Amino acid sequence: MTSTRGLFGGVVVLYFVIALEVLIMISPFAAFFYAAFNPVLLFFAQWPATRWLAAFFLPHMVMPPGPFLRTVRVAGSVLFVGGAGIFLVCAGQVYFHKLFRRDPAVGGLYRWIRHPQYLALAATGLGLAILWPRFLTIVLWAVMVGVYSLLARDEERRMVDQFGDQYREYMGRTGMFLPRGIERGAARLPFPESPVLRRLLGVVLLGVVAVGGAFALRAYTIARLPLWSAGRITAMAILPGDAMMLEHRMAQVLELREVKSRLDQASGPILVYLVPQHYVMQGMIADTGPQWRLYEHHGTLAMITDWIFHPFRHLQGGHMMMHHAMEGVSPTSPASGAMVRRLIFLHVDAPRPEYTRAQLFGITTNRVPLFFADVEIHDLTLLDIHSLGPGTGWGRVPTPMF
Repeated sequence: MTSTRGLFGGVVVLYFVIALEVLIMISPFAAFFYAAFNPVLLFFAQWPATRWLAAFFLPHMVMPPGPFLRTVRVAGSVLFVGGAGIFLVCAGQVYFHKLFRRDPAVGGLYRWIRHPQYLALAATGLGLAILWPRFLTIVLWAVMVGVYSLLARDEERRMVDQFGDQYREYMGRTGMFLPRGIERGAARLPFPESPVLRRLLGVVLLGVVAVGGAFALRAYTIARLPLWSAGRITAMAILPGDAMMLEHRMAQVLELREVKSRLDQASGPILVYLVPQHYVMQGMIADTGPQWRLYEHHGTLAMITDWIFHPFRHLQGGHMMMHHAMEGVSPTSPASGAMVRRLIFLHVDAPRPEYTRAQLFGITTNRVPLFFADVEIHDLTLLDIHSLGPGTGWGRVPTPMF
């Protein structure tokens, strides 16, 4: 029993530490976290067979293209907040019975299922896997759900020992993780008769569905990214309204003397991110300046709140980026840079240099920052241009591609 609970606690803590990476990376504790965690990510990233674990499967920097992906992103916030709330309510109910009633909790959600706390934790974990969609997170989520099943059965053995027929009768009329009728329907599926093999097969199937679904979502996302292409140059707009800007201005931007000169010195495919000059997450693309290394600042709580409850605010407000909103800058003020866009140029270092979407955003593809250019798009004035180092604002930590 002690070993099972220890395993459960270790897996849950590991999962939530890794899934909450997105919160830690914008906090002052990022350096300490990555001192321990980054070697793990870099280890996975160096092997072709495991590199996918450090990659991402849903949009994080761009507006999810299409209503389906936007619905998935909103569902992540709903699952995370709703699951956490249900878990706390159920935990309060259990501890109330332990302290004052001396009988098992069988009311509320426990009226229909025996382990709503674990179901709520699973929902919270799935929500986090959507909010910070690294493949490693979804793999650990499937492992964590499997450990929930082990712990739930261990708890039920102890409840039967303590309450006897009262708890056996309760088990007979309720489902374990889903309502009884649904679980009875699932029991009719052709699973092995051995309970151990059934549970093992269930965990394997859950892992296959979770990881396979994540790969499908990644392919679906890449196929719908708002891209502009001309020869070896491919550009992507972060804001949904900037796709038209790419269509009408990108070719002329590439002809600006200093931009063209730098591109002539680079070979192979080039990926360009078109972002507002003050886009809050540009540090994930390249190290464009200390103000975009978010762990060096103190807006963590406000950014976390926005990330959970207003997932598209920084992506659908035009030039009203979340960074400006925090600083109180009006979108109509000169400081907002209404028509200024930052173009971040990266060399795509792929095993086979091609210009397809799958190659440009492939899991085995390396992106090497070259330079950024600030351009007033209306009159094509080059305001600033700077060379970039090889990493991002977080150094060598694998960051989202889209």
